[in-house]
Amino acid sequence: MQGWEYRVAYVDFHGRVSVEGQETTIGDERKTAFVRRTLDDLGREGWELAGVQPVSPHGAYYVFKRPTTASSSGSTP
Repeated sequence: MQGWEYRVAYVDFHGRVSVEGQETTIGDERKTAFVRRTLDDLGREGWELAGVQPVSPHGAYYVFKRPTTASSSGSTP
C-alpha cells in the first residue's frame, strides 16, 4: 500500500511563508510572485498540494503530500 509523507506551509498574505520552521519573508517582489515561487519550489521537490485550510482572513495552511520512498519511510520531515 502506498505511504505518504506530508509537509505543511503557512502562508501569511502580508508577505511571509513558513514551511516546517523555515520562514521566508517577501522582498521587493509582488506577493503573488513570492507565493508562487515558494509553491513552485515545493513542487520541484515532489510535493503536491493536497489541501488548503484558511485560518484567518490573512493566512492559511497549505498541506502538501508526496509518496514515501524507502529512504524517507519512517523519518520525520
